[in-house]
Amino acid sequence: MAEKSIHEIESEIIDTFASISQSLGYSEVHGKILAALLLSGKPLCLEVLAKKTRYSISMISLSTDLLEVIGLIKKSKKPNDRRLYLELSGDLVEALKTAIMLKLSKGFADVQANFSRYKDEIMKTKGGKEKEYLLKSLERLEKETKRIEKYVAELSKIEIPR
Repeated sequence: MAEKSIHEIESEIIDTFASISQSLGYSEVHGKILAALLLSGKPLCLEVLAKKTRYSISMISLSTDLLEVIGLIKKSKKPNDRRLYLELSGDLVEALKTAIMLKLSKGFADVQANFSRYKDEIMKTKGGKEKEYLLKSLERLEKETKRIEKYVAELSKIEIPR
């Protein structure tokens, strides 16, 4: 078996970090960008990030917007250099917590809006016992969803270990 090059090993490290990032809610491209920046320890231009992540420059550029919004990266330019550089600027776990909370908040709001719509639709139907059963079932789901939402709110208060 042939020995791997340093670039192949670096690529595998980036892929491994991206897979764990995906399980935490980031996309693969976000995970690869973060891994490449963490490995480099310095700002990287879009071209270098594209090469290290094996994504196009346009995909990298589009994907960095979210990372910038949640405070994980900072974009900059260097004097006499037209290229855009990216560097890590925030705490990875804190940003993950923020991203997860935003995603969950939107999810809970969407679920509650859908439940309300379903309730309205059920009320417009005829159906005696079936209608009553479905309304009670929906109320149980709403109650459990609110319990989960409270639990998540309590979890969000936990301090991030340093």
